Amino acid sequence: MLRLALALLLFLPGIAHAEKAILAGGCFWCVEKDFDGVKGVSTVVSGFTGGKADNPTYEQVSEGGTGHYEAVEVTFDPSVVSYGEILRLFFRSVDPTDADGQFCDRGDTYRSAVFVTGAAQKAAAEAAKAEAGKVLGARIATKVLTAGPFWPADAYHQDYYKQSKVILTRFGPKKKSTAYKLYRESCGRDQRVLDLWGAEAWAH
Repeated sequence: MLRLALALLLFLPGIAHAEKAILAGGCFWCVEKDFDGVKGVSTVVSGFTGGKADNPTYEQVSEGGTGHYEAVEVTFDPSVVSYGEILRLFFRSVDPTDADGQFCDRGDTYRSAVFVTGAAQKAAAEAAKAEAGKVLGARIATKVLTAGPFWPADAYHQDYYKQSKVILTRFGPKKKSTAYKLYRESCGRDQRVLDLWGAEAWAH
């Protein structure tokens, strides 16, 4: 029975064969929202990686000095969507030519990067980076880095774009979901992606 159970697990999609991609593309709320709707993606978690602090808080990372990037951990079924396709979508949803942040979010925390585990992911990430440079005819600033610990952000930051709690913003009292939409629009994220990538843009 145990052998049969193990054999069944090997063939259940999204369980035994799930893989992870760790991506930093500026505001993690935006990257999480982008990948939530991708077929084959089961979960997207906002968090931090690439730095030296264990279990950092949003406030610590925002203040600087931890070395962490805002990032997301994408869990996906490679029989449905490949790692290469995840990377293709990622590059076309950010400005990979920007070395100093993303869109209106500036500073080290908001730089773009692909955090890789193993030789296969590294080769795929380097290939996707080179392909992006060829398509854009520009130097790509997105880094390919070895993955270390990924620290999930507090629950407050997960699925931010879906939340209905009312908060005070510079636009006045707004639901989080409305505040997110206003932030994304005022930040110029989607327009910049369209301007940069044209018909190849993956903007939301």
